[in-house]
Amino acid sequence: MEQPDFNWENPEVNEYFEKVLRFWLDRGVDGFRIDVAHGMVKAPGLPDVVAADPKAEMLAPENRPFWDQDGVHDIYRKWRKILDSYPGERMAVAEAWVSPASRIARYLRHDELANSFNFDFLTSPWTPADLTKMINRSMDAMAEVGAPSSWVFNNHDVVRSVDRFDLGLQAGNGDTTLDRQGDASKFNIIRGTRRARAGALLMLALPGGAYVYQGEELALPEARDIPEDRLTDPRWEMSLRTDRGRDGCRVPLPWTTNPAGAFGFSSDKNKQPHEAWLPQSSQWGKFSVEVQDSDPSSTLNMYRHALALRRQESGLGDGTMTWIDAGKDVIAFSRPGNFACYLNFGGSIEIPAGAQVLISSAPLEGSLIPADTAVWLRLSVG
Repeated sequence: MEQPDFNWENPEVNEYFEKVLRFWLDRGVDGFRIDVAHGMVKAPGLPDVVAADPKAEMLAPENRPFWDQDGVHDIYRKWRKILDSYPGERMAVAEAWVSPASRIARYLRHDELANSFNFDFLTSPWTPADLTKMINRSMDAMAEVGAPSSWVFNNHDVVRSVDRFDLGLQAGNGDTTLDRQGDASKFNIIRGTRRARAGALLMLALPGGAYVYQGEELALPEARDIPEDRLTDPRWEMSLRTDRGRDGCRVPLPWTTNPAGAFGFSSDKNKQPHEAWLPQSSQWGKFSVEVQDSDPSSTLNMYRHALALRRQESGLGDGTMTWIDAGKDVIAFSRPGNFACYLNFGGSIEIPAGAQVLISSAPLEGSLIPADTAVWLRLSVG
């Protein structure tokens, strides 16, 4: 399976895409997501690539002649001028698997794109040391160009965080699909869900923007039981049916407990249920919006509460943060307004004296924060 590419050295290609941008901006769109934003320009001479591992095509550790070439920035400088010529805050967001963080920062210089998806969380194991290192690296890189940080815990290319954090999986080194997916027999969905919920509060408390992938707000796990004859990802056939690909994280989310019409996801103009492009697991209804909507402790309502607090808290969103030393098994930091976020990875720890609990990802044990739990606090003054 092949997909033809545009020759961006041809002025007609540039002119065509500029017309496309203006077409939609004239109709009032707020902006664009640029898929594979690092892949438009190719190295001079179109050199071949001889991969040691044929499957390591997307996220190879070495630079590839079709990724992250300097000429791509000329395109975005032109696009930024177009976006800035329209009223309001029109923006473009880069989807670019670029490493290290200093390379993605180059796409966010003042005359280029407004924001990018930061995929470093997808490549970080569930440990405080790794996550802290990644957060520092990302924020330092963005600060160099005066751009806001952004955070992504899930997307359409990797195993969902509920599974990923429990099984110790991580994207990277050419493995965006995580086709190895770990030993499913060892998967603990309760522990995985707990970690995904805690990670969500960490992400929403950090400086900058946060991107939530469909189903993340329901703590959907990876769909592992898609029949082989229903797999749609080209990787399935390209790998001679050895790599099941990314379909497990692309299954449509469930709205109702009734399995008809893909659990309420799919119906025609006469409201007759239809089968979705990918089948959900038979037990998918227990994760549905219908179930979680009325459950105060559900992941859906945790997200709703956290997002409401995020809007209310003047110190959240863009701005500063200060690390708090709470021990090697804890990620903790403060934000303006006496706000603090604690994420505990080890044995139970005490909430700071006098602090008010704003939200927690799991029930607290009196004044103790248990393992794999994040909590937002209002710290005591004085």
